[in-house]
Amino acid sequence: MVFSSIPFLYYFLPLVLVCYFCVPFRFKNLILLLFSLAFYSWGEPTYIFLMALSILLGYIEGLLIEKGRHSRFMLAASCCIHLGFLIYFKYADFLIENINALGLSLPLLHVTLPIGISFYTFQIISYLIDVYRNDCSAQKNLISFGAYVSMFPQLIAGPIVRYKDIALQLESREHSIEKTALGIRMFIFGLSKKVLLANSLGELCNTFQNSTDRSVLYYWLYAFAFALQIYFDFSGYSDMAVGLGNIFGFRFQENFHYPYLSKSITEFWRRWHMTLGSWFRDYVYIPLGGNRVKKPRWFLNIAIVWFLTGLWHGASWNFVIWGMLFALLLIAEKEKLSTFLQKHTIFSHIYVILAVTVSFVIFNASSINEAFESLKIMFTGGTMPLVSNEFLYYLRSYSLTLMISAIGTTSLPKQLIENFREKPRANRLLNILEPAILVLLMLMVNAYLIQDSYNPFLYFRF
Repeated sequence: MVFSSIPFLYYFLPLVLVCYFCVPFRFKNLILLLFSLAFYSWGEPTYIFLMALSILLGYIEGLLIEKGRHSRFMLAASCCIHLGFLIYFKYADFLIENINALGLSLPLLHVTLPIGISFYTFQIISYLIDVYRNDCSAQKNLISFGAYVSMFPQLIAGPIVRYKDIALQLESREHSIEKTALGIRMFIFGLSKKVLLANSLGELCNTFQNSTDRSVLYYWLYAFAFALQIYFDFSGYSDMAVGLGNIFGFRFQENFHYPYLSKSITEFWRRWHMTLGSWFRDYVYIPLGGNRVKKPRWFLNIAIVWFLTGLWHGASWNFVIWGMLFALLLIAEKEKLSTFLQKHTIFSHIYVILAVTVSFVIFNASSINEAFESLKIMFTGGTMPLVSNEFLYYLRSYSLTLMISAIGTTSLPKQLIENFREKPRANRLLNILEPAILVLLMLMVNAYLIQDSYNPFLYFRF
């Protein structure tokens, strides 16, 4: 089940809200846990047992680690267990394929990837490490811990929520009209980004991939369209998750902050999927020594983090290459490139957009050969014509969507609203316009969902 679906919007969500707000506070975490497990079992009924086992193990492991006896060994064993689940279900066939490439012929296991396992595994591991570091106390209530791990607003695609950030909220949180109104607004805007922009851009990308009339500029159109699609797809989902968190009284961390306005790749990764970046920083990069070591070791630490970041996104070498590309760019910026970028603002923006766009061509390719072939055509032309009739047609057809999407990646809409608020009587007018705009957006979203069955979610596969 995805947030941008009729069953979720008009059956599941209303039911959970009614049950949640009708029970006393002491039962609210239980309601969240039960509905979160139901939400997960909707798409993965066979793997609900894996989720339950992960919750139970994480709960027991946290208590044992907090006791202090052999806590380091207990932490290491616990991380191995949860990473073992992740490696088996996500990377088993990838490892076998690479072993077979050496000359063996081991049979593939054809294991189905449990949805969201990358996210909830990282949440459990961060919890266990924080308990070991005494950054938080182990949760004594199994229901509250289960609600933390399985909470459906951020279960399948983040943001990655750390236990220590919401530990107090699990025990006591505020529910108010203001927080609910903010949550509804964020949810509707996120839903609109996903359905009205990401889905439309996804249709353009699918059209390109099925095309027999490709050209060099058509490849570039696809590349820019996909870069916009993945941003609105993932940031829209994150907005919906944060909005739902507000409705239920939680405060989740922001996951995106206008990444395409960045002036360097270093800045880009401080703005894109921020909860994943901070997770790798705090639990991998800093324990390795971070930048407090000699330069060769420092660069090795960066390479290790980005190798793991790429592999986290998928069991394929194109994801590893995608991660290592960013490692090289980050290392170049640590050397001398950042000084040059600071002096040449226009070039720095072009550099970031070009680098990220190229990276997402690699990211979305079905194989390494496909990725390199696409890049070869984009930069050399190969045997492709510069322009094709299909490119011109779809450029005209999607020009408005592309323009709105490009503007939507900037802070311009927010700045315009803030400037308008400073005018006399502006707040009174906005109090009328905002609900009307939200209703209009919901009507448009519903019309799209009813008439169009194309409603993918890119991060389901991660």
